[in-house]
Amino acid sequence: MTNYEKLINTLKEVFMLDKAELDFGIYRIMNQKRKDIEQFLEKELVPQVRQVLESSLSVDKQALQKELDEAIKLAHTLGADPEMLPKVQQIKARMGEAADMVAIENEVFSLLANFFKRYFDNGDFISMRRYKKDVYAIPYEGEEVKLHWANADQYYIKTSEYLKNYRFKLSNGKTVCFELIEASTEQNNNKTQGDKERKFSLADKAVEVIEGELVIPFTYEPADKKIKQADLLAEAFEQVKAQIPAEFAELQSLRPTEKDKQRTLLQKHLLDYTARNTFDYFIHKDLGGFLTRELDFYIKNEVLFIDDLNTRDEQEFLKQLSKIKAIKKIGEKIITFLAQLENFQKKLWLKKKMVVECNYCITLDRVPAELYAEVAANQAQTDEWIRLFAIDEIKGESNNTLFGSDKVGFTTPLTVEFLKQNQFLVLDTAFFSEAFKWKLIGSIEKFDNQCDGLLFNTDNFHGLNLIQEKYRNSIQSLYTDPPYNTSASEILYKNNYKHSSWVSMMDSRIFLSRELLKDTGSACYTIDDFEVGLLKILLDQNFNNENYLATTPIRNNPSGRSTVKGFSINHEYGLYYAKTDLSELGRLPHKEKQKERYNFGDDNGNYEWENLRRNGPDSNRLDRPKQYYPIYYNKTNGIWRIPEMEYDEDSKLWNINDLQSIEEISLFPIHPNGEEKVWRYSVENLINEPDRFKIEIKDESFEVYRKKYLNNDGILPRTWWEDASYSARDNGTRELVDLFGNVKLFDFPKSKYAVKDSLKVLNSNHRDIVLDYFGGSATTGHATIELNREDSGKRKFILMEMGAYFDVITKPRIQKAIYSKDWKDGKPVSRKGISHCFKYMSLESYEDTLNNLEIIQSENQQQLLELNPTFKEGYILNYMLDVETQGSLLNLEWFENPFDCSLRITRNNEMLPTRVDLVETFNYLIGLVVENYAVPKEGYVVVTGKNLAGEKILVVWRNCLLYDNEALNAFLSKSKYNPLDNEFDRIYVNGDNNVENLKVGEERWKVVLIEEEFKNRMFEGN
Repeated sequence: MTNYEKLINTLKEVFMLDKAELDFGIYRIMNQKRKDIEQFLEKELVPQVRQVLESSLSVDKQALQKELDEAIKLAHTLGADPEMLPKVQQIKARMGEAADMVAIENEVFSLLANFFKRYFDNGDFISMRRYKKDVYAIPYEGEEVKLHWANADQYYIKTSEYLKNYRFKLSNGKTVCFELIEASTEQNNNKTQGDKERKFSLADKAVEVIEGELVIPFTYEPADKKIKQADLLAEAFEQVKAQIPAEFAELQSLRPTEKDKQRTLLQKHLLDYTARNTFDYFIHKDLGGFLTRELDFYIKNEVLFIDDLNTRDEQEFLKQLSKIKAIKKIGEKIITFLAQLENFQKKLWLKKKMVVECNYCITLDRVPAELYAEVAANQAQTDEWIRLFAIDEIKGESNNTLFGSDKVGFTTPLTVEFLKQNQFLVLDTAFFSEAFKWKLIGSIEKFDNQCDGLLFNTDNFHGLNLIQEKYRNSIQSLYTDPPYNTSASEILYKNNYKHSSWVSMMDSRIFLSRELLKDTGSACYTIDDFEVGLLKILLDQNFNNENYLATTPIRNNPSGRSTVKGFSINHEYGLYYAKTDLSELGRLPHKEKQKERYNFGDDNGNYEWENLRRNGPDSNRLDRPKQYYPIYYNKTNGIWRIPEMEYDEDSKLWNINDLQSIEEISLFPIHPNGEEKVWRYSVENLINEPDRFKIEIKDESFEVYRKKYLNNDGILPRTWWEDASYSARDNGTRELVDLFGNVKLFDFPKSKYAVKDSLKVLNSNHRDIVLDYFGGSATTGHATIELNREDSGKRKFILMEMGAYFDVITKPRIQKAIYSKDWKDGKPVSRKGISHCFKYMSLESYEDTLNNLEIIQSENQQQLLELNPTFKEGYILNYMLDVETQGSLLNLEWFENPFDCSLRITRNNEMLPTRVDLVETFNYLIGLVVENYAVPKEGYVVVTGKNLAGEKILVVWRNCLLYDNEALNAFLSKSKYNPLDNEFDRIYVNGDNNVENLKVGEERWKVVLIEEEFKNRMFEGN
């Protein structure tokens, strides 16, 4: 292979042009531009190397030619044969060397290929400065402690759990599942040997149909690097093909590509399954800056060797400089091109994501009575209530064991009376029409104030990013339980950066979540031994180590689990941090055994008698004079007295005044065994509060006691949480079994009691907001509801969970927790519910964003580019992707009828048209705290509220296809919305309009076009 071919192949790899078989995500976009990019690289960019070299060396050639002409002229003057003169021969030899352009060009090709190859690893650029062979340098700016990791300059973007759970449906409704089994963790670390790397292969286990689903087992194990993943997939396809049952024959149907006309549906999914888990885990935050710095470093350290420069040979020196100039000029253009691609992906990653589903779960006590008939007639809703709440087991008057004779029993279809008697049934608007939903939520005044919880089904980075404007500095308590990164909760990685990938994932999310905390807020992160060290340093960086509060070992799994070192882990850790020095910790309640000790009482409350003599650590520290003083006690009149004392430096003893009477006795804090001790408190308290103390005299032994009152605010949290109720394995698992029946749904769910106590420590008071962005099985939401039950609080929760179990565990658990406090084997023991409303939403994913992109280049654009090669190069290097995809990122046609906008959204590996909720998306973009929703007439939605700055906001959405500007103005007039008065500080309207406007600042108008604000806010932060 020539050096030119080596460079072209390297560039095809880093530009992902060698992935023609992949038709998802950024690969689909690059494949659409394949011909243009290849044309530019091979025909227009790389050939510029010769142009740069020729330009650099042309001056040198002219000088040599002039020198040669003079030497020949001198030879003729002397009557000598010029060809025989040594000087002429030397000059010609130098000209021959200068003319060896091919050799220099090949060296430049090789150096460029080596440079770009070294940072690229299977789809990602790794930010490692290679100082010299096997030695790297890291950025350091003088910090006392520096945490750096391989992916520190990158966003971790693996947003889906394809490795764990890859399912897709066939047209006949049958489901196919690729199941990962026996995934090697190599003693809890994904490092592989130098000659091996992880690859997917079919497991040594039969393909089988389980409960109607075709399960195809895979492993993800180290394999020889020489074995290609494509070959393993081809082998898997041949084995599976022979085992496909008749009802799954559609797997053999063709899904051809331009490259592979015979590709089947099974082959497509096999390729997608492996590719999505081995490419594109990261996006560099500043690839252009990084590679530019590295190119300079590379040139200075590996191309330009100062000591080897032949300063006496001007020709050799110029060749060196020409080579460097070519590398730098072409290298910078390639870097610019790569940076455009990486920045484009970063723009898509940071883009605020659209709400693609928004529904509400509301207890019937909050539903207007006029809607009950429609609710009772909705069979889908009834079916869910039977499944979740077992309402078919409710007995009526004939068998009133559950309710009593005044309760109405279950019948189908339901009756309005039944609904009135079961007010804590949780209605889900997903089962009803849009008109019903708007009518229902429009009936709730101060909506966001009445909404008790938010559930986001999304990657938590996108969820945290979307709610920034609405909840910045608003959340009191952050409790979250991230993946532990162990074999028990495996996150599988494509490279050797297991810890680095995990830290990158956590870093960006910790940063975003900290912005949401109030200045008085605090956070708790729970983790186990495997990542506690790295997480602690990472939290120190984000929260500042001065705001570190404590680490609490928490009893987790009494039976333990073995590690590679031979220990059995039976606890986890809670890492507590304050947002600022204004944060205050809460107290934990006394346990019943503690309360039993306080068995005396007076007007000040319950108390116990506490021995004034100190016991335990530091109880013999005699350097505490006020706690070492003796006490004089008059047995006759009960008066306490503290003697005057002086310390003698020579004798190292206290000089004590004599007793004043024979009735007085002196009491020292001496233990009965003779050991000198100190008092618990300074003895001045005896003088100030004599009624709080008593003395007991027994057999010449004197004991002093003090009343210790029960602190009704609770006790300070300790740093060791040993209570059995905190066990995830025992208590957390039992809680889920009680809620859902004896079904294996979730590994090691957090104990509700551990979370409740953590929230108390985080000082979550009655009206605070609790955030958990690794929502899991919704233990945090459940714990918040339980706290509200206990103290009639109004705490709200925000949970984020991207897992496929969102619809089968996370959301249903909240519904069950609302409906009843007590459950057993999936059935409510009682039906003592709580009034509640929560909203649940799904957001588009990063992959959805990529899959909805369309490349559009008009014929006129192409012609203009061909007419101006210089402009074309600048366009391709800098703007191509942004310009040609902008219409699909934010299509202005969406806003003509904002109630009928859809995107292709992937669920269960099926891409289906899904309606986008522009109204709800915009509410989050502008940070609107909603007070009222209204649908005054078909084709209109009006939202009012305030933003965090306290500005009063009006948002008017209309179907522009139904209502022109004249109709809009008439609607505003009839609704008494006057843009010129002071009722609202800001008014947003979709569609070009001529609504009267008012300037409220030098560059700010009162009436704003929704489309403009939407675009600005969606890409805020890019």
